[in-house]
Parts: sequence; structure tokens; C-alpha cells
Amino acid sequence: MTTQGVAAPHAAVDAPDALDDAIVAARLCAMDPGLGGMVLRGHDDLRDAVIAALRTGLPAGAPIRRIPAHIDDERLLGGIDLTATLARGVATSRIGLLAEADGGAVIVPMAERLSDAVASRIAAVIDTGIVVVERDGIALRADARFVTVALDDGIEPDERPPVVLAERMAFWIDVTTIAGRPAESAPPGIERVAGQSLDAPGDEALSALAATAVALGISSMRAPLFALRAAQASARLAGRTSIGEADLALAARLVLAPRATRIPAPAQEAEAEPPPPPEQGDGARDEDMPSEPGPIDDVVLEAALASLPKDMLARIAAGGARRGRTVNARGAGERRKSGARGRPMGARAGVPGGGHRLALIDTLRAAAPWQTLRGGGGGRVRIRRDDLRIRRYETREEVVTIFAVDASGSSALARLAEAKGAVELLLAEAYVKRAQVALVAFRGTGAELLLPPTRSLARARRSLAALPGGGGTPLAAGLDAARALAEAARARGRTPFIVVLTDGRGNIAADGRAVRSQAEADATAAARAIGAARIGAAFVDISARPRPEGAALARAMGARYLPLPRADAATMHAAVSRAQRG
Repeated sequence: MTTQGVAAPHAAVDAPDALDDAIVAARLCAMDPGLGGMVLRGHDDLRDAVIAALRTGLPAGAPIRRIPAHIDDERLLGGIDLTATLARGVATSRIGLLAEADGGAVIVPMAERLSDAVASRIAAVIDTGIVVVERDGIALRADARFVTVALDDGIEPDERPPVVLAERMAFWIDVTTIAGRPAESAPPGIERVAGQSLDAPGDEALSALAATAVALGISSMRAPLFALRAAQASARLAGRTSIGEADLALAARLVLAPRATRIPAPAQEAEAEPPPPPEQGDGARDEDMPSEPGPIDDVVLEAALASLPKDMLARIAAGGARRGRTVNARGAGERRKSGARGRPMGARAGVPGGGHRLALIDTLRAAAPWQTLRGGGGGRVRIRRDDLRIRRYETREEVVTIFAVDASGSSALARLAEAKGAVELLLAEAYVKRAQVALVAFRGTGAELLLPPTRSLARARRSLAALPGGGGTPLAAGLDAARALAEAARARGRTPFIVVLTDGRGNIAADGRAVRSQAEADATAAARAIGAARIGAAFVDISARPRPEGAALARAMGARYLPLPRADAATMHAAVSRAQRG
């Protein structure tokens, strides 16, 4: 939102457009690297236009470096130069990509796949502007001040770059909704003004940004500080000597709006009171005076609210504003260390064997600084046991979601229909999530495995079609069967997750007797066994009126309790997905 009488620094302020905003953000980053950079989500041609704008704003010859998601510490931060060290016999260091990008920019493709460890190392360098490496007999210190562009290629809503990195970038830009716009187009009037001095920001501007951040539910202190820097850069870009409302509105739109976690409630307007009668002799003067503008806080807040995209409004309404990725995003299972396969995690000291492979380059790198002391010569490298390094890998286990469904009683058909729909929805995503689904039904006097772990939708539908219902509620048998299946899946290297659909009121004991007190005790023992096995679980209470029995069993299992008395398949599927993500 702009105000009459205030010149907008560029076209994006008067007519907000995602691509214009992205290009403006790139120019602001080039002007003030203290803004950190941007998380950029969108199509390749549009992102190229934004990166081109960043290159244009940077000094001529500024270095641009790309950081692959699986980069190792040696290439990222720097370390020993193996070739030079072996040639000279003296430990020789070399800088990494971050130091090479000093004075320029770092581009991180597929930033949503960046490991937390790599993201933390980049974040630490952003904070200090210096790379410090002290290992393998070398000490390296180099300047590393750069603008970071994290390219977000995530498909699912919860696939985002790590929070530790995103929080250090002022701008979170999404241009996925832009269609039919020439990539070469750029907003007019964004020429850089060199050497422009700027007055200190007033209390009113600081208060407006802070109040807007609070109103949008932003808890991070970095956000209003970034917004202030963005407003100052915007003013310099426009050739002004002080921050105006247009600059504050731009900062709110580009910095604060994407970080919003709630929508402020509309202010209650007081009933309009009739204006007081004009004083004698001053009527003509009052008519000529311009009306007072609204508070600057309202102007800035309105600018932020007006730029919230539809999907952001939906995420805020669901209580899930952008927080970064979760451990179980897209159905990924637990992390496991491996010596043979998976994502490379560097090397560690150790002896090859037992499934661990020799890391030759790392071994030579560890031995190189000691060759002079060991009397190495003639091109031969003397390696000792302490120099040996072995490779480390990390794998993500496949997830198996096990449904344990109460198929007893008169309402069994409705519950089974919900379970069938939820299973089919999960199976439809199984191929992209590398997940499997299994189904255990309990009724009568025992439990039955109706669907072994599978990703075959056709097989699942055939098994679900003949799912029976009616009889007693052998809850303990159902929980035991689900646990046994989960432990078998874990033994095969998979991550199990149990979803129990029941009202929590068992009436058949583990031995098949219809004794309610014993049935309840057996069910509690079975639930505790699941909790003791540390198996992830969700307890879906499908009774018409949730009772304490279900919540008590969920606590015993260590499961997330989800009372869904009237849930359809889609609601149940969404609830289970949220529970799996934690």
C-alpha cells in the first residue's frame, strides 16, 4: 500500500508482483549483503532472472559459487591441499567455496535437501563473516562475506530449506504462481544510487515494524531487524535520505509477510460520532486542510496482509506457517549410520573391514602433514594405522504405516469404510514417499493381518473389499498384532508407525474370554509394550464422544491422541500424516 504524496522507490511498491518483488529483493541484497540473501522458490527461467538481477547489482567480477547439497566440509570450508602437501612435504591449506565467494554470492540448489550439519556451517559463516578451520595439522582463517540464494525445489508443502539457514535470509520469495511473464522483464526505476547517506530511522518507523511483526505472530528478532535494513536499502535505492512509508510497506511485504504465523483479528471500529460543529470564522480554513493520514502502523500492517498469498493464508489457518522441514517430511524414516551406502557423511578414523570401506583421499590427507617427520621420500607416502580413515554414510529407512482397526460392533462398517479410504490415500502417495501400508483388523476373539506391508494399490483394494466386521472388541490382541508386525518391519530395516482406530473400550481379554476388567488390563499392558518398544504411533479415538479410556491408552503407548468421532477418510489421512511428521 502506498500513500499519496510519497514516491514509490520502484514499480513493485505501487503494483506488487512476485517477480518484481524478487528482482527488487535481489537488488537490495546486492546493495546490503547484511540482508543475508533470499530463499527463492519457483520456475528455473524466473529464478534465472532474479539471479541475473543479483549479478547486475554486485560489483563487477564478484565471485558466484554454487554449493551442492551433499558437499563435504573440506570443499565447503577449506582444509588441506593434498596435492601441494604431498609435493612439498609440508602441510598446505586451501580455502573452500564459502571463502572463494567472499564479496559475491553463494547459490544453493535444492536447498530443501541440505543436511542440518551443512546448513549450520553455512549459517555460522553468515553470522561471523569468517571461515575458521583448525584440523589435520592446519589452521585456516579467511574472510567470507557473501549473499546467499537458497533455491527451494521442494514439492510437498513441508519440504523447505533448514530453518537455521532460512532464518538468516531476509527474503522468502515464491514465484511459482507467475505464468506467461517474460523472464527478461524487470521493474523500472531500480538503478543503484552510490554513496547515498541516510538519516537515522525515527522511533515511529521502528515502532511500526515491531508492531507489525508482533501482529503477524513473528517471534524471531531477526525479522524486524531485517525489515529495517530492507527499508533503509529501499530508501537508498530510490535516492532518498530518510525512510518513507513506501519503504516500510515494501519491507513489511517482502520480509515480514512470508514469516507470518497468524492473521491479526480485525480491529473493532467504534461507532461513528457526529463531528463537532465548526467554530465560527474557521470553516473555510478547515475545509481546505487535508485529512490526517492513518497511523503508520496500520499502513505497514496492511501492506504485509495484502501480500499474503492464498496458500500462506491456508497454512496460517491450519497453524502451520512455514517453519522449515520436519524429520519425517515426505514419509522418510529414521536416520541410520551405514558403512556401505546412503548419503555421504564424510570420514572418520577407523580400520577398514566389517562393512566399512577405506576413504583413500582422507587417509592420504591425514598422513600428508607427517611425511617430513616420518622420512618419506622418493614419491612414497608412509601411512600408519592412526592415519586410516573409513567412509561414513547415512541412510533413511523406509516407513511402514500399520493400521490396527477396530472392526467390532454395530458401527464397524462406518469405521472400516473410513479406514479403507485412509489406507488408499496413503497408498496413492507410497511411490513418491517410499512408504508401505499394512492393515490389521481385530474383532470377535482375535486379530487378523488382512494386508501385509505393501505399496500395491490394486492388492490393497482387493484385501480391503472383503474386510469383515462385527463381534467383540479384542483390543489387546489387535495391539499385540500391530506391535509384532512393527517389530518385524524394524528387523528388516524399516521404520514402523502404528495407527490405532478404536474407541478404546475392549471387552475381550487376551486369552479370548469376555471379561471386561481383564480385557482392559490386557489392553493397557499391550499399549505399554508398544511404548516400551519406542514405536511411533497415533491413537485415533473414533467413539461418538471421546472417553478417558482412549486417552489413557494413548499415553501408555506414547502415541499422539487424535479424537476424530466423525472423521472421513481425507480427515483421517491428514491427521495421520501430521502425526507422522511430529
